[in-house]
Amino acid sequence: MPGRRLSHAQARRVALAAQGFGRPRPAAPSMRHVQAEVDRVAQFQIDSVNVAVRAHLMPLFARLGPYDPALLERAWSSAPRRVFEYWGHAASLIDVKLEPALRIRKRAEAAADHRRVAEILQRHPDLVDRILADVAASGPLTPREVEHDEERQKVHWGWNWSEAKYVLEHLFNVGTLSVAGRNSAFERRYDLTERVLPPAVLATPDPPDADCHDALVARAARALGVADLTALSEYFYLRRASTREAVARLSDRGLLEPVEVAGVPGQHWLWHDARMPRSLHAQALVSPFDSSVFERQRLEKLFGTYYRIEIYVPEPQRRYGYYVYLFWYGDRPAARVDLKADRVGGVLRVQSAWVEEWASSGPATRGAATGSPGRVAEVAAALASELHLMGGWLGLADVAVVPRGTLAAALASAV
Repeated sequence: MPGRRLSHAQARRVALAAQGFGRPRPAAPSMRHVQAEVDRVAQFQIDSVNVAVRAHLMPLFARLGPYDPALLERAWSSAPRRVFEYWGHAASLIDVKLEPALRIRKRAEAAADHRRVAEILQRHPDLVDRILADVAASGPLTPREVEHDEERQKVHWGWNWSEAKYVLEHLFNVGTLSVAGRNSAFERRYDLTERVLPPAVLATPDPPDADCHDALVARAARALGVADLTALSEYFYLRRASTREAVARLSDRGLLEPVEVAGVPGQHWLWHDARMPRSLHAQALVSPFDSSVFERQRLEKLFGTYYRIEIYVPEPQRRYGYYVYLFWYGDRPAARVDLKADRVGGVLRVQSAWVEEWASSGPATRGAATGSPGRVAEVAAALASELHLMGGWLGLADVAVVPRGTLAAALASAV
């Protein structure tokens, strides 16, 4: 269906506003502010890399500024839980109100053919009962705390899972167990689902598949503001066909409006009450796992930024660095930095710093703190401020810039 037309700049502002950028940060972030961001973006992706800060902690800092991570830990690990760990956009801390909609994933896991688990249970038919009894009596437990004798063989350098781990993960995937939190080694601590999820969530009847898809696509659309079918599908890793059907139903109900975005090919949909600010100025560092950059093609088409994680690329072949953060500035990414927290030295180390092409020349748009009229100096000054803020939040006393990258010299001067 033909719809109204958004300019490229309008679409960028809608997208960033939907993700919570361009708003004043609170002076003292509280659980109320944490809940507002959960309501807004629906999930915080989890990743094990801790070179600077755990991925699930960073989205709240990007939107709220320095906050107490204990707030998110309490929202995750203490009753009544506001978020729970499950598979959203990969492993994520997800708004607990979405658990009923995600039962479609649990049903699919229960119906799937899990050959490795079947082989284990054929050898140990009582293992599930023993694991559940252990968890019921002593939980929450990590796989290493589950009593099960076996001879382990190192068959793959990265995935030497125990039999108990395989079965625990299966019970987690189908919903019998849930994650009560993680320990200091970042291992999942499994508990009975009825002891993890809030009673009101547990009491919710299982929704039909179509209702599950509608709920997940609606939350994706609300979090994205304006998006194409791929972005709507990728937000919770849904099949495109199911997403397309949900989009049709949501459009019929007036919750999605078909729109065109100038300069961006393909059909887009606008969430019915998305904010459409006339101007917006974002200033935030985001990790590769932030929900604002989930869908890399959207980032490239809508914001003109090519962004890929290079952790698995051999070091000599990396273009930007190992763990690179984007710096939202104005209504698009203006820079990227490879960050490492040197906790022993008390320094946030910028391993490389790069300015995006659009921000590499031209007059300043907001007045650079260094006094230079150039946009590069302006971006460097704003980024330096954000890096000092992040370093202080992480308990690091200083910021140091390695002379690598097109922004390194200006950033070192600003820092």
